[in-house]
Amino acid sequence: MASSIRRGREGWTWLLSLLLLAAWEVGSHQLRYSVTEEAKHGTFVGRIAQDLGLELAELVPRLFRVASKTHGDLLEVNLQNGILFVNSRIDREELCGRSAECSIHLEVIVDRPLQVFHVDVEVKDINDNPPIFPMTVKTIRFPESRLLNSRFPLEGASDADIGVNALLSYKLSSSEFFFLDIQTNDELSETLSLVLGKLLDREETAEVNLLLVATDGGKPELTGTVQILIKVLDVNDNEPTFAQSVYKVKLLENTANGTLVVKLNASDADEGSNSEIVYSLGSDVFSTIQTKFTIDPSSGEIRTKGKLDYEEAKSYEIQVTATDKGTPSMSGHCKISLKLVDINDNTPEVSITSLSLPISENASLGTVIALITVSDRDSGTNGHVTCSLTPHVPFKLVPTFKNYYSLVLDNSLDRESLSAYELVVTARDGGSPSLWATASVSVQVADVNDNAPTFAQPEYTVFVKENNPPGCHIFTVSAWDADAQENALVSYSLVERRVGERALSSYVSVHAESGKVYALQPLDHEELELLQFQVSARDAGVPSLSSNVTLQVFVLDENDNAPALLAPRAGTAAGAVSELVPWSVGAGYVVAKVRAVDADSGYNAWLSYELQLGTGSARIPFRVGLYTGEISTTRALDETDSPRHRLLVMVKDHGEPTLTATATVLVSLVESGQAPKASSRAWVGAAGSEATLMDVNVYLIIAICAVSSLLVLTVLLYTALRCSVTPTEGARVPGKPTLVCSSAVGSWSYSQQRRQRVCSGEDPPKTDLMAFSPSLSQGPDSTEERQHSESEYVGKVSLLIFLANSKIILLKTFYMISTSYLDS
Repeated sequence: MASSIRRGREGWTWLLSLLLLAAWEVGSHQLRYSVTEEAKHGTFVGRIAQDLGLELAELVPRLFRVASKTHGDLLEVNLQNGILFVNSRIDREELCGRSAECSIHLEVIVDRPLQVFHVDVEVKDINDNPPIFPMTVKTIRFPESRLLNSRFPLEGASDADIGVNALLSYKLSSSEFFFLDIQTNDELSETLSLVLGKLLDREETAEVNLLLVATDGGKPELTGTVQILIKVLDVNDNEPTFAQSVYKVKLLENTANGTLVVKLNASDADEGSNSEIVYSLGSDVFSTIQTKFTIDPSSGEIRTKGKLDYEEAKSYEIQVTATDKGTPSMSGHCKISLKLVDINDNTPEVSITSLSLPISENASLGTVIALITVSDRDSGTNGHVTCSLTPHVPFKLVPTFKNYYSLVLDNSLDRESLSAYELVVTARDGGSPSLWATASVSVQVADVNDNAPTFAQPEYTVFVKENNPPGCHIFTVSAWDADAQENALVSYSLVERRVGERALSSYVSVHAESGKVYALQPLDHEELELLQFQVSARDAGVPSLSSNVTLQVFVLDENDNAPALLAPRAGTAAGAVSELVPWSVGAGYVVAKVRAVDADSGYNAWLSYELQLGTGSARIPFRVGLYTGEISTTRALDETDSPRHRLLVMVKDHGEPTLTATATVLVSLVESGQAPKASSRAWVGAAGSEATLMDVNVYLIIAICAVSSLLVLTVLLYTALRCSVTPTEGARVPGKPTLVCSSAVGSWSYSQQRRQRVCSGEDPPKTDLMAFSPSLSQGPDSTEERQHSESEYVGKVSLLIFLANSKIILLKTFYMISTSYLDS
């Protein structure tokens, strides 16, 4: 029973093994394809899915894939159509070398269920490799003494292909000396030999060029070549020889070190080491030649080694030996005869001695400044030296002896024009081309005190306000001296003179070094309107030189004087004034006149009058003239007016600040009978006023006509002057102060160099002219134009001054007449 069961189990096991074997045979089905090498990408190989019995639709679900251990990327399967194609370049020689069989083994794997298929793709050879020799050029050395039929083995070519593509045949180019011998051994390999068929003669044929061609059996045929260069070796049986036994060479004496003298080229009929020549100087040459020349052992070039000098040696004899490297060695000899050619190779030398510098600018002509010596190492014409001086300067060279010169002064000097001269002395020889040398001489000109200090302009106008603090700086003068050092050191001083009863130095002083002008005491316009003096500028030279400049110091008025009241009548005091006025007078009756003067000038002396009203004086019947000072009634008097009035008249000027004075007028109102004198005086005054008024009218008419005529004449003359010379718009004559004339009736301006003083009656003189000096540039550049402009300017200024003075006189006359009339 147990045995039967065992046999049953063994039967099932055997049956199962048969089934698994059948399944493995189906899954391990093997396919074979073929493809030529170097096939293009995408080349068809086979329908692998169809050949394996797989449906196209199940390739992707069953994860169809191709694997190769070493060449998996050469072939690929398109899962859409199941075609095996070439994926990348296939090179049979790279895959299998020279193996007769070459294939790519692939494993195709699918899942569900797992199946593995084996595919072999045979790679077929094509004739894509030509025969290749080990080298492209092969050199063979044959001694010319080799016997006939001497053999020289050659290396054959190799072909990477197989079969008929690698079957080679050889062919040698035709030659009268060599032929090719090919022998086949038992292993079917070939042995190539080059055989000598004719004796060689190196003197006739030194080289033989052959071409060996190998051709394979492919279609189309491919070939490979090797160049065979046969060099015939010689025996050392010839000595080196020169083209000539003596070489004659001429060389310039200034040849630089290393210059080629001659290149020797000895020849040897032999070759190889037998023809290699070594050059050397003869063993018996002098040591001076060995120090002056050197020879290259290989090239045969003889070059200078030291400096050559015609004056030392005019020629050299050089022995040269050429020796080959054969065994035994052989040698040849030659001689070089070298002659030096003398040239102008030495530049002149310049030496400057005995310099007498610096030279004074007032030195006399012919003064010797320096001694110059020139020399040249050359001889003859090359050593003849001439000397010249550049640039064109007030100096010259005077030859004193052979190659000796003196540098002397040839023209006058002016240090202010040029303080130093850079001279170049040139020494030139007579060679061709000539050589020259230069030496520089710096000549400094010493200063002489020949220039006086100069000011920018001859006169300055300065304006200073009165009441200045003592020691204040009012102006600075500055002079310039064209000289140098102590000759240009300028000091300043006052040109002393008397100003009235006092010395000028009591008013002003000047600092000796800086030129600053100081006012030593407060100036008073009422005492001194114009202070004119001179400042001297003196240098420190010996002898010293000086020049003067004029300063016009105008003392400008300040309002420092209050108005002063005058007595109403001669012989009376200037206190309170009492006046009697009748009750019967009407409006405009002149009660009294307040008189005042101001010691100042201009607006500071222009007075105005004002009635000071107290409390309860709103109805006061009096007024005062603003500029006349006349107190008059404003209306007819009545009983309501107070019989006594105390009038306060304030007199003030127009200065800054305003200064005032007060006058008191006591007015008493009386009956007509109580003031007979006053009435009589009023009547007489009225009668006299009428007569005077007629006279004044005549004077007024005459004055107005005269002023008008002068005004018309002024306009005409000014127009004529403007038409005759048309200056540049806005141009002014430099250095001329513009004066402004001011008065109570108006103001005008004109040009004047000096202030004018105008006096009126017995009063102190009043200055109605105020001056200022604008800072303008200098006038015309040329002296002629400047003189012409100055003359025209002086004429214009004189005319304008005359007209202005005439007008002022007329106005003053008119003012005096009016004042006299009002006083009367």
